[in-house]
Amino acid sequence: MDKVFKALADQTRRYLLDMLHEHNGQTLGELCRRLQMTRQSATQHLAVLEAANLVSTVRRGREKLHYLNPVPLNEIQERWIDKFERPRLRALSWVKQQAEKAEEAMADKPAFVYVIYIESTPEKVWHALTDADLTAEYWGHSNVSDWRVGSPWEHRRTDGSGTADVVGTVVESSPPTRLVTTWAAPDADAAAEPSRVTFDIQPHGDIVRLTVTHENLADEAERTAAAGGWAAVLSNLKSLIETGSPLPQQPWLIPQ
Repeated sequence: MDKVFKALADQTRRYLLDMLHEHNGQTLGELCRRLQMTRQSATQHLAVLEAANLVSTVRRGREKLHYLNPVPLNEIQERWIDKFERPRLRALSWVKQQAEKAEEAMADKPAFVYVIYIESTPEKVWHALTDADLTAEYWGHSNVSDWRVGSPWEHRRTDGSGTADVVGTVVESSPPTRLVTTWAAPDADAAAEPSRVTFDIQPHGDIVRLTVTHENLADEAERTAAAGGWAAVLSNLKSLIETGSPLPQQPWLIPQ
């Protein structure tokens, strides 16, 4: 238990646990992008968390994935908190269980992941994803926002009508490597959980690996539609960045 308290005493290590609670199973590189510190420093913090059994790791090929282990935290709760505030904590526990059920329901919904390699730099790919004029060239819609966390964004038609076919909120914005937004129809039920799109931009020499993850899709039909749409849009994006022009025909118009 001493190791647990030592690990929790540091703000950076608490933030690491928060990140894993938000998105479990991250690599060292993914964690470093949000920590703004060297890999060596992050590794040292993770080692302290592993020694306290607050973080466990699993190998997947050459990557090591990090997972939050809440058991020591539960032991703290049972020893120092639960016996003093049991009635109210039972009520809070019920609320937590309902939230976890909602998260599980969201996790059960289909997701789509697409990876494409582009001869470019992270800065140019980020610019192409967030610039209204460039998105109009290869997407047929303009992505309009100031791209700050919490700001709205719109997927507007380019016919001059100003109509937005998709709207959402910027959840995370870390130029030029990571952008997370929610996606929903403008007339969607406000109580419904929107889908979420994550753009991960990873440089390697003179190329960039762009990974697009579209989560919390309503059903398999929506996943199939997303698969076709993202393949077409990202192929057009690759052509524009590498050649200066999008594909000669709109790829999303090709019959399935």
